[in-house]
Amino acid sequence: MSTKLDIYTKRRRGRIINGMFTAACFLATISCVLVLLVLIWNIILQGKSWLSWDFIESLPSRFPEKAGIKTALWGSIWLICLTALFSVPLGVGAAVYLEEYAPRSRWRKLIQLNIANLAGVPSIVYGILGLGLFVRALAFERSVLSGALTLTLVVLPIIILASQEALRAVPDSIRRSAYALGATRWQTVWYQVLPASLPGIMTGVILSLSRALGEAAPLLVVGAMAYVPFVPEKLSDEFTALPIQIFNWTSRPQEEFHHLAAAGILVLLVVLVSMNAVAVFVRHKYGKKIRW
Repeated sequence: MSTKLDIYTKRRRGRIINGMFTAACFLATISCVLVLLVLIWNIILQGKSWLSWDFIESLPSRFPEKAGIKTALWGSIWLICLTALFSVPLGVGAAVYLEEYAPRSRWRKLIQLNIANLAGVPSIVYGILGLGLFVRALAFERSVLSGALTLTLVVLPIIILASQEALRAVPDSIRRSAYALGATRWQTVWYQVLPASLPGIMTGVILSLSRALGEAAPLLVVGAMAYVPFVPEKLSDEFTALPIQIFNWTSRPQEEFHHLAAAGILVLLVVLVSMNAVAVFVRHKYGKKIRW
């Protein structure tokens, strides 16, 4: 009798603790969402009156009514396109090698540990590395190429880890079936494994590039200019980016520039939300085509 009572008491205590933990997690989630909504609403109130097509098409200026984000917006587009060009083939290729080709050895474990550690390194550390390697050692100067290569260092470990998780999610039965039909390892990876893991890989890539789009610290260290009166036209041109321009406006004492910064944040949020929406669409569209 006492044993049954003890079991009942433990179960009841477990249900109470489980309910309290669920409530605490729910309150934490609601608190974060409310704080985020308050911040976004405050930004909308400050920046909506300054947001216009002229604001997007105008060059930076020391006069708030004439200032715009054209050079910063195009600089961000240059950065994100070059970062994708450099990081996606390297990241996905490294993930394919580690998951499909590399033998299970201590060397592989060491590489995997270093990649996981690099994913948690603060971005400003990559900025210092980019300054020493790309700007000075390789003499790329403070160009859009240096900025894109630095952002590539930031997102590359994340793309590798996300791609590895997507490749691990593909059942081994697909690989064994391809081998049973006489396919080589390369044919199995290219025609079976990669298409099956494409939704997860694309989602990780787009979310990583979204992070790169919002980075300011590594670009500041590399030397992104706060005022650039022209749109970059080649890899060696100087550049600025949306986070840099927003940071510059918020550091000024005039209230009008703070409203301009809020308008710039709204533009950046629209771009980021659009990229995240593309990630969701890709996962939904290509995920329906894959059944195992």
